[in-house]
Amino acid sequence: MSSDQAHDGKLLDNIVFFARTLRKAGLPVGPATVVDAVRAVEVAGLRNREDLYWTLHSVFVAKREHREVFDEAFRIYWRSRGLVEKMMAILSPIAPPRGTPEPPKAAQTRVSQAFDARQQEASESVKPKIEVDARFTVSGQEKLQNKDFAQMTAEELEAARRALARLSLPHDRLKQRRLVPAASGKIDPRRSMKASMRAGGDVIALRYRTRQEKPPPLVALCDISGSMSQYSRLFLHFLHAITEERRQVHTFLFGTRLSNVTRHLKQKDPDVALNACTSDVRDWSGGTRIASALRDFNVHWSRRVLSGNPTVLLITDGLERDTDEDLAREMDRLHRSCRKLVWLNPLLRFDGFEAKARGIRAMLPHVDEFRSAHSLNAISDLVAALSSDTTNEQLKLPKDWLKSA
Repeated sequence: MSSDQAHDGKLLDNIVFFARTLRKAGLPVGPATVVDAVRAVEVAGLRNREDLYWTLHSVFVAKREHREVFDEAFRIYWRSRGLVEKMMAILSPIAPPRGTPEPPKAAQTRVSQAFDARQQEASESVKPKIEVDARFTVSGQEKLQNKDFAQMTAEELEAARRALARLSLPHDRLKQRRLVPAASGKIDPRRSMKASMRAGGDVIALRYRTRQEKPPPLVALCDISGSMSQYSRLFLHFLHAITEERRQVHTFLFGTRLSNVTRHLKQKDPDVALNACTSDVRDWSGGTRIASALRDFNVHWSRRVLSGNPTVLLITDGLERDTDEDLAREMDRLHRSCRKLVWLNPLLRFDGFEAKARGIRAMLPHVDEFRSAHSLNAISDLVAALSSDTTNEQLKLPKDWLKSA
């Protein structure tokens, strides 16, 4: 075996391993792409680290949302192991010095897991993992369905994020005024006559129509104050998964002011989307002004996003900073503008919870459902409830919480 063949083999192995890391991180990388990457590196050559970066970037990055993942994978794989210098020593007699590392990017967690997965496959001892499927069934060692998000470890939180990312709403539909062609339903005289004329008028082939069905719009108002930031951050993973599947999904974050993050959640990469939400909102983990945030929403956004008979999800603990009559008035206005108003309150995880706070008592009369959102099972029950217009008989009515307090 010649030295050139050995060098080509090392080059091929390094690029193949890097391509597998990208594929595990979510990029659509196939065998043909790997072959193109090897040929591109051989043709372009390696004069410095930047040449290798942009040569592989031109092959593996096909969409804008792939950039963050590729950049983080390149930083971890090539720079941490010094493989760039080794490859340049193969293709060039002089290798440049190692550069300084860049700060972590948005896709660092997912790329690091993909890179570690490749190392774990080669090792003999594999640590047990927490696996959560779409139905929230887990391994026998760990049971996360009922565990509070605030009590989870870093590993458990990552498993919960993966489960929420795979979760989506059932195919709930609302009937519209518009009529569309259908296999059965009411007779469509116009289409029936046209079909008869095409056949010469001897036979009348009946055509039918029925009311069009579309998924209802969904609007989420998430509290990002200090007591709610952990729950809202995980709930954003759930909203990101829904936004990818449905068009009319609008997400707002509020602490001391209201912020519209709908455009950020439309990005394909979940890490980039949530990083954009965190960096764009300045009052994260701050105070809470529910009344002023709802007033801002009702005045500036309700007519834009509450058309089409939507469902509104209000995620907050109801611990208002400045409680007055404005909170009840704004809640009533929001309730009358939507089809269903569902309040998700993590405080319901406590068995002895009572609606004694003034903010909670002012909000409860104006909601249709009062639910918890502290665990995977709670969000799973929410998904089942949103797919049906009927109220769960076992669920306590909001007005009953006022009587028991």
